[in-house]
Amino acid sequence: MTTNGTPDGDFEIFLSAPPGFEPLLCAEALERGFTAPTITKGGVTVRGGWADVWRANLELRGASRVVARIAEFRALHLAQLDKRARRVPWGAFLRKDVPFRVEATCKSSRIYHSGAAAQRVERAITEELGAPASAEADVCVRARFDDDLCTLGIDSSGELLHKRGFKEAVNKAPMRETMAALFLRQCGYDGREPVLDPMCGSGTFVIEAAEIASGLMPGRARSFAFEQLATFDAAAWDAMRAGHPPVTAAQRFYGSDRDAGAIAMSRANAARAGVSAITQFTQHAISGLSAPVGPPGLVIVNPPYGARLGEAKALFPLYAALGETLKAGFSGWRVGLIATEAMLARATGLPFLEPGPPIPHGGLRVTLYRTQPLG
Repeated sequence: MTTNGTPDGDFEIFLSAPPGFEPLLCAEALERGFTAPTITKGGVTVRGGWADVWRANLELRGASRVVARIAEFRALHLAQLDKRARRVPWGAFLRKDVPFRVEATCKSSRIYHSGAAAQRVERAITEELGAPASAEADVCVRARFDDDLCTLGIDSSGELLHKRGFKEAVNKAPMRETMAALFLRQCGYDGREPVLDPMCGSGTFVIEAAEIASGLMPGRARSFAFEQLATFDAAAWDAMRAGHPPVTAAQRFYGSDRDAGAIAMSRANAARAGVSAITQFTQHAISGLSAPVGPPGLVIVNPPYGARLGEAKALFPLYAALGETLKAGFSGWRVGLIATEAMLARATGLPFLEPGPPIPHGGLRVTLYRTQPLG
């Protein structure tokens, strides 16, 4: 059995991402200085200690959750799982006074019943450590069985990381902040140009871009499950958060929508995120859209899709109007458009590059279509 994750040790940290986004998250982890980022199915692994676990939750905009992998062993049946799970030094990670829960997944393994597997690990922890198990616990131990190999990890994030703590108001089918950050990265956005979203909804793209430009850490104002672990050092965590002072962004960020409620939501969310001074939200239809004064930048838009073919065809005039407006008034600007169907993207008449991979979003699969700077 391999045991990892001791307070002063170096271990594997798993950063989850939607399928198709792994290379973008890997690039972000490399950019942020994490050690040995490696693409794997459903995410990226890095190496580090518990301070790196905290930093990943604080800094990474594209990760959905951060899991510290603390032990690994082969288990061919439930009795063997029970025996080996008891050898894990749970007291090095979990606190006796903090409830926990266990979730298991099984693939290509002789242990195939995830509920029974979770129950065995839970019982091992309660009997060896004395910590209470609770289905409502924030601290989650994740047991993954793949080809008879059991990997035990602790979900250090708690709530998914797209919940930054600022977006109280949302509209229908909102874009998650983590996805917005990765789509911005896919468009080549690095915080040094203006960004405009002409169908801004609750303002996710605009606020995310403004935060990036301001150096605001995505996890700066929320709590995490790792704060309830035995490995947590409150003073070190406070110092880490304080080590990321914001910078003054030279750019401005713009959102518009024809719906007054969406504009009100966007303004309220921007205020809670602390970026009101560099964001501007205005109510108008696509026909009223014009480029802001100043240098060109990035237009990124997540228009309505239409879940069925007939609904998608009914959206052609909207996409065509968007394309005409951008071609006529946004010379020098790049465009990133998210759509479920290539025919919707083509309806804009914009000169899109080869698209990236489809990404799961809200029960659909969406693709980012990008242009070079418009002529």
